[in-house]
Amino acid sequence: MRVSDAEREAAVELLRVASVEGRLTLGELTERTEAAYTAVTHADLAALTSDLPPAQGPGPAHAHAPAPVRPEGGRARRWLVAVMSESKRRGKWRIDRELGAAAVMGEVTIDLRQAEVRTDVVDIFATAVMGSVKIIVPDGVDVEIDGFVFMGEKKVQVIEAPEGMRAPLVRVRAYALMGEIKVVGDSRARPIEKAWAAWKEHWQRAYGELPERPRLPLPPHGWDPRREERWERRERRAQEREERRDRGY
Repeated sequence: MRVSDAEREAAVELLRVASVEGRLTLGELTERTEAAYTAVTHADLAALTSDLPPAQGPGPAHAHAPAPVRPEGGRARRWLVAVMSESKRRGKWRIDRELGAAAVMGEVTIDLRQAEVRTDVVDIFATAVMGSVKIIVPDGVDVEIDGFVFMGEKKVQVIEAPEGMRAPLVRVRAYALMGEIKVVGDSRARPIEKAWAAWKEHWQRAYGELPERPRLPLPPHGWDPRREERWERRERRAQEREERRDRGY
């Protein structure tokens, strides 16, 4: 049986509540929200919410729920700071309040794709002084960015959700002095390596059978764990050169 728009909205609300409760990462919420809006049958919706608890009761749907009250005791904002250095936050982590990023002749990278977002909106206060702040989000989220830039740049390079979808919201206040603050999506960032459990679930849904678990190769002789960091720095410098060419200097 085909689903109605109201049933799609109810499924999206259930996914949003599951994200606030820590059951879904931001990437999973974005992916399932897009799938819910394109669902055709009840079976399509059931596949998206089968591993989540049922809704407690009907409630009104809002485009974006109000931001939660800030916690007391001066812990309203969680900071990542880089002064002539690098500061990165990626992988599995929890967001339960507003984030702050400050880069002074340094670089801050915030990867939200695998974060457990316990708030209705991800708020980020970003400052760059002769440095850069890079925020990586799943393609399909809504991004709002405002602020002031002097002799610098702030930009969004994200494939946002189509009009009318109640997608997760990332809100950035950006202030830069001879610096750069940018929000980029999956298509412009290094892909996330999915855990075996995620690939197992995807494969079973798509094909109904499960291949043998791949065996990871042993590190080569003389493998340096810092090699990946050097690779990232080379990739970043190449990207900066390309962006300078695009701007004409």
